[in-house]
This record gives sequence, C-alpha cells and structure tokens, in this order.
Amino acid sequence: MEWLVEPFEVTFVQRALWGGILVSLICAVAGTWVVLRGMAFLGDAMSHGMLPGVATASLLGGNLLLGAAASAGVMALGVTVLSRSPRLSQDTSIGLLFVGMLSLGVVIVSRSQSFAVDLTAFLFGDVLAVREQDLVHLAVALGIALTVSFAGHRSFVALVFDERKARTLGLRPRLAHAVLLGLVTLAIVASFHVVGTLLVFGLLIAPPATALPWARRIPSIMLGAALCGVVATVVGLLLSWHLRTAAGATIAAVAVLQFLLSALAAGALNRTGGMTPPAPVAAARTDCEPLS
Repeated sequence: MEWLVEPFEVTFVQRALWGGILVSLICAVAGTWVVLRGMAFLGDAMSHGMLPGVATASLLGGNLLLGAAASAGVMALGVTVLSRSPRLSQDTSIGLLFVGMLSLGVVIVSRSQSFAVDLTAFLFGDVLAVREQDLVHLAVALGIALTVSFAGHRSFVALVFDERKARTLGLRPRLAHAVLLGLVTLAIVASFHVVGTLLVFGLLIAPPATALPWARRIPSIMLGAALCGVVATVVGLLLSWHLRTAAGATIAAVAVLQFLLSALAAGALNRTGGMTPPAPVAAARTDCEPLS
C-alpha cells in the first residue's frame, strides 16, 4: 500500500494527478469523435501544427494559449480550404500543412537560445509542474467540451455514420465538421501546455481506440475512454515516480499499452467466437437509430 500511496502524498504529484484526469476526460470526449470519424492523422497534425504560434508567443513574451489557438485555427482553416480542391485528397492536404507548420515552428524556435529545451517542453510538457490555475483552465475546457459534444451529438453521429444522410436530415454536415474541428482544437490547446503534444495526442487516440471493441454505443465508448485515460494517468504517475522516468511519456506509453492489450484480447475472443467487436460504423449506426 505504501508503494501505491507514497507518490500521491506529494503536493505536486497530486496536482499532476488531477491535471492528468482532467486532460483524460477532455480527450475522451473529443477523441471518441476523432477515432470514429477517422481523424487521427488530423489530430496529430493539429497537435504539432501549433508549434509556430507557441514559439512566436514565447519569443515575444505573449500568452502561449493564444499563440497555440491562433496556430491551430490557421491549421484547421488551411485543412478546410485545401480539402475542397478536387486534385488533393484530405490526407495530402493535412500532410503538407503538418510538415509546413512544424518546419516553420522549428525555424522560429531555433532563434531562441534554449532551442532544445523549448522544443522538448512543447513535445513532452511537464505534467509534474501543473499549477492550480492550470486545473481551473482544464475544468472550464472540460465543461465546454461536454456542452459542445452534447449539443452536437445528433449531428456528429450522423456525420460519422453517413454524411449524405446528415445532409438529407438537414443537420448541416459541413458545419458539424467545423464544430468537431473546434472541439478537437479545444482539447489540444487546453491541454498541451500542461502535458505536451505527445501526451495530448496519446490520450486523444489511445483510450477511445482501447474502449471501442468493448462498447456498442458512443456514450459507452466515451465512458470507457475516460476510464482508460484515468487509469493510464494513475499507473503512469506511479511508474514514473518509482522508476524515475519522464511522467508525461510514461503516461502516454501506458495508454498505448492498454490499446495493445485490448486489441489482443478482442482479437483472441473474436477468433474463438466469444465476441464480435463492433466496428466504428456499427457503433455510430446504433446511436443513429433515433434519427431514422
């Protein structure tokens, strides 16, 4: 018991725990839609595409959150505009913007005297340095994420299931997609300065993907993702404390390990006929039934 309790008796670890839990809940809400919509690459691109705004704000002594939000907004707008080109696929557009924004960010950061430190902090964050003010910001972001997800639930489900059906039902899929991009941006921007883009993307993708084979409804996937994220945070902090490893990277590694174990277990049960894992479309279809 002492092995389990000792780390969480320290004040900064307690704040790290609450910060990780709040990030896990935010990412569970946004990440579920990212996984079901097949937007993982976009989430990765947006999380790293914030670097130019963050670097510029840091060099000018401005607010890092505002810089990150501006950069993420440019990234989302660029993806939306380029995706409308019939000659470019969405993946191509995202890839080009990803490389361009990341390169620009590295160029800007290289102007700093602490190039390596700044870039490492951006990628990996410092979850053990979470402040009470950060917890308040994360709590507000969680409230906004829950409100947006609840208000746009029907439109998001229809968008995931069948964009043409969403248009037929008058649910405005383009607007729903834009709001969904905003939700993902909120999750990334609100969390990156606390835990870095590595942990944000890890918790955005891994927990929903872990819960997906075991849930048949979208709220169940969100709940499972939240639980997986919280467990990854607790276990990651424990391992980090006792093994003296980087806290953020350890949490992300535990989240990915959960996904691998879940995929192996689901595959084994499927081969023995013990279960039929629901595909993302099947999960969306179940929540779409009231729309018919």
